[in-house]
Amino acid sequence: MLCRNKSVSADAWVTSMIEPLSLSEISEASRALAARIVRTPVHVLRSPEIDGALGSHTTVYAKLELLQHTGTFKARGALLNALALTDEQRARGVTAISAGNHAIATAFAAREVGTHAKVVMIATANPLRIELCKAFGAEIELAADAHAGFERVREIEAEGRTLIHPFEGRTTALGTATLGMELCELVPDLDAVIVPIGGGGLCAGVSSAVKLLSPGCEVIGVEPEGADSMHRSFAAGEPRSIERVATIADSLGAPYALPFSFELCRRNVDRLVLVSDAELRSAMRVLLRTAKLAVEPAGAASTAALLGPLRDHLRGKRVAVIVCGSNIDAQSYAQLIAE
Repeated sequence: MLCRNKSVSADAWVTSMIEPLSLSEISEASRALAARIVRTPVHVLRSPEIDGALGSHTTVYAKLELLQHTGTFKARGALLNALALTDEQRARGVTAISAGNHAIATAFAAREVGTHAKVVMIATANPLRIELCKAFGAEIELAADAHAGFERVREIEAEGRTLIHPFEGRTTALGTATLGMELCELVPDLDAVIVPIGGGGLCAGVSSAVKLLSPGCEVIGVEPEGADSMHRSFAAGEPRSIERVATIADSLGAPYALPFSFELCRRNVDRLVLVSDAELRSAMRVLLRTAKLAVEPAGAASTAALLGPLRDHLRGKRVAVIVCGSNIDAQSYAQLIAE
């Protein structure tokens, strides 16, 4: 478990250039998205199994972002970016790089605003995600791995399309901050919020909103052991990369952290924890038994952290877990929970 070291800071140029998100900006983003996204519900996770693990005095609120358009939180940031396009940019189209979920969200956002998307997906992307992306009308290219995918998408961007980044940028963070604002409105007085981290775009926005609306609430980020770029970045005090992604939670497999999302996480996240693939599988089974939710591994990350490394720390608290997505085909899901 890595706690935030307030004495370690990023390079001065990063700190000086990045302004924090404001409540007025987040509120404006929420209004812009209101008619186009789902205000996803909160469900109380309660069962003998949960009580046995955490004690009956622990209350667990699951923010069901898997019920969002496209099946994940990614629709928020992608759509807010698409709404900001100029007429000329819409005419040229957009592009994105993704293991699947962000590509789907970008295809959805492009259709919503009347433009077209050419996206790069990792070759190992779940088949359901490729199908969903095609269903929203996107042109798809497959890349061997995340590093190759980022190189290719930069080439497509250079050809004239606007890149909608999977996790970096102010507009993306404002999109995900609307999720944090909704959570605080639906469940006031939380003691802690657990947020999955891939590249950090979700956590950057959610943590900003939570700290603005509920400063005393602890924000905890969770990464898979095989994709720990934010852990490395926190330890170094600046964005760092990983050599390769080695986790079943491919949606959390960003190859590196970047300045904007890193800096917002650095300021607002109180601690980071890691979860193993075995803990992710176990949490997937718990969510199926307890809430009848069939989630992809990334969607179980917050629950895995709560039932694993955070179990004693958060016992007796009011805790929210972000169930961030569920784009996985039946065969892959069955195989993962059986292992």
